[in-house]
Amino acid sequence: MTIIETERLLLRTWTPEDAETYFQMNQDPEVIKFLQGPLTREQVNDVIRSTNRHQKELGYSLFAAELKESGQFIGFIGLNDMDFFSKFGAHFTPAVEVAWRLGSQYWNKGYASEGAKASLDYGFSHKIGLQEIVACTVPGNHRSIRVMERIGMMRDFDGDFAHPKLEPHHPLSKHVLYRIRR
Repeated sequence: MTIIETERLLLRTWTPEDAETYFQMNQDPEVIKFLQGPLTREQVNDVIRSTNRHQKELGYSLFAAELKESGQFIGFIGLNDMDFFSKFGAHFTPAVEVAWRLGSQYWNKGYASEGAKASLDYGFSHKIGLQEIVACTVPGNHRSIRVMERIGMMRDFDGDFAHPKLEPHHPLSKHVLYRIRR
């Protein structure tokens, strides 16, 4: 079911047919460069189930992103409840983040910015009514930082944090925090 439509994208609930493409995408070293490693098929299926449940329960999720022109699934773009970080007492939680993960062949085409901007608008809408949305990544993920800045988010220089699942000296531990208010 389509939730958000932009000029070039449909952001929708996930289907079982998305699983194989999403699995393959998460084996690409470029896609997972700033993540903790590739996803297994079981993890992919868990993502699909949990994001669709999230959509049903909260009215937002990490939507499956599809090109309108071709119907091609390209990854996800959307909103995510940061409850994982809340469990560890992260200073910026409770929070909802805007996030994206696209197949590398879809990078540098403006899809992440287009979908993320529409997701912000959706989250700030009266139906959802969020007052603030955050985003975070490792300092070296310049592509994602550029998207955050392109969609109007501002860096919270006092908001940097260590990822709670990683050792403090792990190269992916340090995260930068961006925010945008309604």
